[in-house]
Amino acid sequence: MLEARGNQVKTLAVIAVLALGTLATRAGADPPPVADPLPSPPHLPPPLIVPLPPSGFVDLAQIAPTIVVQMRYAGGQNFLGRPVRGYAAPHCWLSRPAAEALARVAQDLAGRALGLMVYDCYRPQRAVDDFVAWARSREDDGDAARRRHYPAVPKAELFHRGYIALRSGHTRGSTVDLTLIALSGAAADAGAVFQEPDDCRIGNGTPTEADGSLEMGTAFDCFDERAHVDGAGISLEARHNRQLLRQAMLRRGFSPYAKEWWHFTLTAEPFPDRYFDFEVR
Repeated sequence: MLEARGNQVKTLAVIAVLALGTLATRAGADPPPVADPLPSPPHLPPPLIVPLPPSGFVDLAQIAPTIVVQMRYAGGQNFLGRPVRGYAAPHCWLSRPAAEALARVAQDLAGRALGLMVYDCYRPQRAVDDFVAWARSREDDGDAARRRHYPAVPKAELFHRGYIALRSGHTRGSTVDLTLIALSGAAADAGAVFQEPDDCRIGNGTPTEADGSLEMGTAFDCFDERAHVDGAGISLEARHNRQLLRQAMLRRGFSPYAKEWWHFTLTAEPFPDRYFDFEVR
């Protein structure tokens, strides 16, 4: 009897917590904090650690040399403010099917005098682990760093809001972060250094961004609702450019990610259950 009453008390306590969270959300207040996600589900295999890119991977420059490669994590212009673990060189490695599909996207866009610039491609698991360690760190990154990458989202909430995860589709080799450029313009190359916006949510008011890409409403790696595919508060030109990029990628078999306008995964990816960990060099 005592055990039964104890279970009833526990059940009522859980219901009360859930009710309080619901009432707070309905009242417009922030919901109760959500804990970091649990470790990767046990059915996921461990990352395949290899010294070199395995068979089935190619350097995008060999397949589509007209695509501009500006690998942000190989340098210091990213939310860590330094080169990320696993990026020894600014090269874009992808599964061959993803690289070939991306080359077709570039060919389609060339008829409209537009091209592609990639920010990230295959991402080693050790880089994902680097992101996780940064997100869990309670060290203050400073106001300038916060405005450039997560101006309205507390760092402690990046996990449960879906901006940082223990596993990434990039690690499977068929996900790419990219944007549009004008073929007549001057886009930044792999090693270029340029002035990042003080606030990632604010464009510079011109057709192109500092790195030579078209206006998209936010900078790359802006952890904010404005960076969502259907995010509000962006210009009509940025909305048009996002739709143009999305349609071009969908046409060649890529699927978008709702929280990042720059993020696409090949739907028929060749390694849907395999996560890799080889150095980008």
